[in-house]
Amino acid sequence: MAQVRRRAHRLPATMNRQPSDRAAVRKPAMNKQSADHVFLDYDQARLDLNYNQSAWAANAGEIIAWYRTASLAAHERLGCRSLAYGDGAFDRIDLFSASKSGAPLVVYVHGGAWRTLDRLDSAFAAEAFVASGVNFAVLDFASIPDASLPDMVRQVQRGIGWLSDHAAELGCDAMRLLAIGHSSGAHLVASALTAETESQIAPGKVRAAMCASGAYDLEGSMLSARGAYMKLSNEEVHMLSPMRHLKRIGCPLVVAYGEVETDEYCRQAKALHAGLLEAGKQSELILAQGQNHFEISQTLADQEGILFREAMKLVSNL
Repeated sequence: MAQVRRRAHRLPATMNRQPSDRAAVRKPAMNKQSADHVFLDYDQARLDLNYNQSAWAANAGEIIAWYRTASLAAHERLGCRSLAYGDGAFDRIDLFSASKSGAPLVVYVHGGAWRTLDRLDSAFAAEAFVASGVNFAVLDFASIPDASLPDMVRQVQRGIGWLSDHAAELGCDAMRLLAIGHSSGAHLVASALTAETESQIAPGKVRAAMCASGAYDLEGSMLSARGAYMKLSNEEVHMLSPMRHLKRIGCPLVVAYGEVETDEYCRQAKALHAGLLEAGKQSELILAQGQNHFEISQTLADQEGILFREAMKLVSNL
């Protein structure tokens, strides 16, 4: 594998700050807890606030804009192969290839609260991985309202399965396939590994996974303001809550979250890790010191960043 080296292009100011620079960051003020609990110890206002990550991150807009700028720069500098894994308009993969044939493959599944962002916002880490001798695939899929959440999970399953099946002809090593998801993409990766559908991924195709800053039981999401657009039945909530199906996980996982995430997203990361260990699965819990929900994703694009380093550890162990 090529030696890891620092990326040449410049990172936004948020990525160059040390955790101490964010010491003044404070979580949003919340009203005193009422007795009207709607989920765990959350009242409705507090639950809604916990599913509004932008309220906890003053730089959210800046980083979301950076996703597109840095991704388009990666397209310009590297170029990619545009591939179709199905007949739908969103059944697309952008593959950024390493120089050496037979290199490992990272499949990235983007976030966006299941309704925003797309593949053109999601190639920002391509240069870091390609420079380190790893193929980087951006998996696209339809979002709400163009697709339901069950549809999205099936798309992610089909896309990962297609990449595994065609890895050799694409110059990738199918036996070294790592799936990475951030935010709602972390939920989609975990669901793709656990949901029993007609498109489910065959055992052994995903050799390791990283889930960063996701929600892994959808009950809280559905009871929050997000439930109005998610529109899931009780059966779908159960099917698409990976926390309830951890016995189906067949590969090592890294579960990551930022120190300045919402309380609920911190809880969900810890619960997933604990549940995996209880189920006898291999899991590592990673806390990104000083990072908020959006900043943690940027560390995939920095060869000295915590998520990039953890991803490379997973790849090296495959």
